Amino acid sequence: MAGNSSRRGATRKGGKKGATVGTGGHSRKALEGKGPTPKAEDRPYHVAHKRKVAAERQARGTSGRPASSASRSAAGSKGGRKSSTHEIVSGRNSVLEALRTGVPVTTLYLAARLEADDRTREIVSTAADAGYPLLEVSRAELDRLTDGSVHQGVAIQVPPYAYAEDEDLLDAAARAGVPVLAVALDGVTDPRNLGAVLRSAGAFGAHGVIVPERRAAGVTAAAWKVSAGAAARVPVARVTNLARTLQEWKKAGVFVVGLDGGGDVAVADLPYAGDPLVVVVGSEGKGISRLVREQCDAIASIPISSDVESLNAGVAAGIALYEVARHRA
Repeated sequence: MAGNSSRRGATRKGGKKGATVGTGGHSRKALEGKGPTPKAEDRPYHVAHKRKVAAERQARGTSGRPASSASRSAAGSKGGRKSSTHEIVSGRNSVLEALRTGVPVTTLYLAARLEADDRTREIVSTAADAGYPLLEVSRAELDRLTDGSVHQGVAIQVPPYAYAEDEDLLDAAARAGVPVLAVALDGVTDPRNLGAVLRSAGAFGAHGVIVPERRAAGVTAAAWKVSAGAAARVPVARVTNLARTLQEWKKAGVFVVGLDGGGDVAVADLPYAGDPLVVVVGSEGKGISRLVREQCDAIASIPISSDVESLNAGVAAGIALYEVARHRA
């Protein structure tokens, strides 16, 4: 009850709170401060510093880093971020393309009593020349390793995929002396769609694909399979914030065009096709998110029959990239 001083915590133990020895010294240190605040461009985490670095890189025409290659993009790079597990790449075309581009292979798996053709002979020959371990396994074991996918009797285990930095795509275009062309995927969660986009990007000369770190498909075995080996040749950059990355690219002189059913122009008249360009493809259900749409310089649409609600990301990206290639040609 009120006023009951016998209850626990009702009375204060000890005397009045007083100063402790040494507090004056602490106060003097607090008053000293940490010196003058560095300029914004000298703070590595500040956007002004990133702009300064980008301007210096543009002035040099290159980042000064070693040239990227298919094997670096697919198998590992110093600045890349790797997935946590190994991947199994299956199918004769995918495996052969990976071997041709020099992707490091942990193990090559061949089904027992495999019917040989030109592709399997080249696969075995290339793997033998590189000294990769070769294991002959039953088809049941190969089914298990590939999670029941169509493997055609051939599969390889590859190290975790190493994602490129988005700046690597700009650097590749600068070295080639051509306007950059990239595809950004916004909310695309199906790795098969990512694989299809990689295949189209490789076919029409795109410098790479940009995907967000969260709520988006990564380069998995399914993406490798659908890409038919393009994942070994077309770098994929994974970014923390897609809208912010597009904003930075715009400051570097790159135009951003989104694909949406309610676009202002038809994809056949794709604006900025001859300029440095990023084509943004959204998910089938939600399309392009609001924050990403705000970064778009234009929205283009692909005319389709009213009986079809939408095209998947892989098809839409392929059509847009074809139009860009046609304009640039």
